[in-house]
Amino acid sequence: MMSTTNQLGGKDAVPRVRSLAARQRGPTRYAAPIWMFGFRSVSTLASAVLFALVLAGCDMQDMYEEPKDTPLQPSSFFDDDRSARPLVPDTVAHGELRTNTAFFAGKLGTNLVVALPIPLTKNLLNRGQERFDIFCAPCHDRLGNGNGMIVQRGYRQPPSFHIQRLREAPIGYFFDVASAGFGAMPDYASQISPDDRWAIAAYIRALQFSQHATLADVPPDQRQKLEAKQP
Repeated sequence: MMSTTNQLGGKDAVPRVRSLAARQRGPTRYAAPIWMFGFRSVSTLASAVLFALVLAGCDMQDMYEEPKDTPLQPSSFFDDDRSARPLVPDTVAHGELRTNTAFFAGKLGTNLVVALPIPLTKNLLNRGQERFDIFCAPCHDRLGNGNGMIVQRGYRQPPSFHIQRLREAPIGYFFDVASAGFGAMPDYASQISPDDRWAIAAYIRALQFSQHATLADVPPDQRQKLEAKQP
């Protein structure tokens, strides 16, 4: 019986088998790591990354230096070389034709208005309370006594809304102070719309009534309920 080695060709059998297997597999290739994303060499990958960073830097620079005119910057586009353009004579921005001076200024001529220039409704008072708690209560507190949290931390104390002078002040006074400021109080014209300033003024008046109301001021149908709760 012939041995396995002799059948395969004697001493050269093993190398010959290995050579055959290598030919069947084909040439040995390097398996690149998955992070190379198909780049054939590390240098190619590095070049691509660098190129991407350069492009990103160019885009960011373009966004930073986008074409625009900053305030008071000269411009050759106009004959007077000014980029800031003056208002066109005899024109008013849309929605800014404020002919109702009682509503927008709280005054008729130089006199403060004494009546609310908009309808007094429950929704208006609810809106006024909401805006008051946001913008006014930090100084005036929620009852209008002038002892808000900012005052408790050292800010100048405002007068109470319940003193005689402010109880007798026309409602336009509160709108005017909210619009233009007074003393240490800044103006809120840019933060609170005219509608909301009137809502706050109406709510302040309601606060004043609430702190000095009597049982006679309560409507009859509600008065009976209050009388029943008294000891």
